[in-house]
Amino acid sequence: MYERLSPVPSARFSERAEQVAIWLEGRGARTYEPGETLSGFYSLSDVRRGAVESVEISILWRTEGKGNEDVGVHAFWKLSVQNGDWIDPLRPCRFSAKLPKSPLSYEGNLIKIRWRARVRAFLSTGEQLVDETPFRLGDLPDMRALKLCADLDS
Repeated sequence: MYERLSPVPSARFSERAEQVAIWLEGRGARTYEPGETLSGFYSLSDVRRGAVESVEISILWRTEGKGNEDVGVHAFWKLSVQNGDWIDPLRPCRFSAKLPKSPLSYEGNLIKIRWRARVRAFLSTGEQLVDETPFRLGDLPDMRALKLCADLDS
C-alpha cells in the first residue's frame, strides 16, 4: 500500500533549511482531513542557476517510539536536469496530492505517527539541501493528554 523509503547514500548531507522553504496552503493549523488535497509550494534561495541537479518532493509519514520505526511515502515527485526537467532555483514550484484515509496522525505514549512534506535538492557539488514541514492528517485526540486527564481524575 505504501512504498518504503531507502536510506540516503550520501556523505555530504546538509539540512540548511534557510536555503529550502516549504509552504502549505489552505490551513493555518496544518490539520488536513483524509481525502483532502494538500497543496503548497517550495522555493530554493541562495542557490545559483545550474547548481541544482535534481529535486525530490515527498508527502510521507513516519512512526516514532517503541519498536521498529516505519516510514511510508504517499506521494513522490522527482525533477531531474538529466531527464530534461527544467529546474530554476529562483522560481517557486507548486505541488499537490490528495491525502489518503490512513494512517492518521497519532500522538500516543508508545508510538507516534507523524506526517510531513519534504523537499530535497541535490546540488552539483554533491551536497543535499533538505526541509520538512509537518502537518496532521485527521483529528485523533492526543492520547498523552487523555491519559493525563484520566490520571488527574483518579
